[in-house]
Amino acid sequence: MTNDVSIKKLILVPALITLAVTLLRLTGELMHWSKALFNPAAGGGGAIVGIAWLVPVFGIYFGLKLAGAGLAPAAVGPAIGYSVLGFALLPAVGFGAVKLGLSPQGFGAFALFIVLAIVGAVIAYRAWPALGRVLLAYGLAARVPVAIVMLAAILGNWGTHYDVAPPNLSAMSPIAKWLLIGLLPQLTIWIWFTIAVGAIFGAVAVAASGRARHPATA
Repeated sequence: MTNDVSIKKLILVPALITLAVTLLRLTGELMHWSKALFNPAAGGGGAIVGIAWLVPVFGIYFGLKLAGAGLAPAAVGPAIGYSVLGFALLPAVGFGAVKLGLSPQGFGAFALFIVLAIVGAVIAYRAWPALGRVLLAYGLAARVPVAIVMLAAILGNWGTHYDVAPPNLSAMSPIAKWLLIGLLPQLTIWIWFTIAVGAIFGAVAVAASGRARHPATA
């Protein structure tokens, strides 16, 4: 069930839905539709239309699909616990370091968050490896297109959340800007978010469904 071909089949429809939402959001921002739905500000936080909201939904979907194939974790409690740990590591350590004096605008903070995202993703992945593999594949399928959209938006100066930089960002070339606010975050922080949040919701859904009795084969 978790070989490459099966993973591709499992994530195909979710990946297409996610791509459609990405393109809808881009269209909404370019057309200056409601900011509540399509927030064009830097980061785009809080917008109702966005692919981050899909992660819990597909985490549940993937978890139940794997459980139905006999690949639920043998002990769902540790799976939930490690998923939560993988999610909590970044905000706990990262924001704790900022509180202790690390400048949130500095390269050091950015590098720390990248490292914490990678470590947190690994912890959440190991919580339930069968689900972790699926979420990693889905995360890449969701975030690589966003990175490509961001590159086009930055080069074209479209004025969307895909290319508007934080106000404290120093002037730099478009490619450097894309690497800093586009490619690196999409392939680290957002992959961490996808794996950790998806794993939490997937494991909780399996626990609620009563399917956690099946031994894991991953």
